[in-house]
Amino acid sequence: MLREFNILATCDRVNEGGACSELWMLLRAVGDERPVVDRMGIWGIIGARTVLDPVVAVAGIEEQLRVRGKRASAIFRVMPIQRAIHTDLNEIVSIAIELSSIIGADESYRVTVEKRKTPFSQMEVIDPIAEKITQRVDLDNPDWLVLIEIVGKFTGISVVKPVSLLNIQKLNYELAAQAKKSASLNKQTS
Repeated sequence: MLREFNILATCDRVNEGGACSELWMLLRAVGDERPVVDRMGIWGIIGARTVLDPVVAVAGIEEQLRVRGKRASAIFRVMPIQRAIHTDLNEIVSIAIELSSIIGADESYRVTVEKRKTPFSQMEVIDPIAEKITQRVDLDNPDWLVLIEIVGKFTGISVVKPVSLLNIQKLNYELAAQAKKSASLNKQTS
């Protein structure tokens, strides 16, 4: 189990090994010569430790998939993690508030909590964070996400732009639709 992770990814519950290999290769492709990728001890979740800035690494993975035509089939979503801690509600709140200082006075945010193997409810985590952040909440189209990823004994916390999260399944659908449209246009001009 990876204790010091700065990237989390989701995958099929029976394919963590394949997802680890895929994420390792993608991190190598974006410039990390020795990424560490492993299971997180919970089905369908893997973690990685990269020397790269995690937000930059996730953006690089998206570029590899979108522009360079690399493929990913084992990984579903990839999320940058700015701080990884042992799961403790007070510490989660404290770090989320600290990281949220990046949110401008006229910008909006949403707290997103993904929890696995924890007794905390989403609102037990969201409420004390939202009480301390003075910027406006926008649940539909926020400028920033306060991302709390609870994975049993460990929690990853980030404050990032929504585009910093990578949904590979949605990207694959988008790329397939573009390819289909392009093929249709080529067929019409032939």
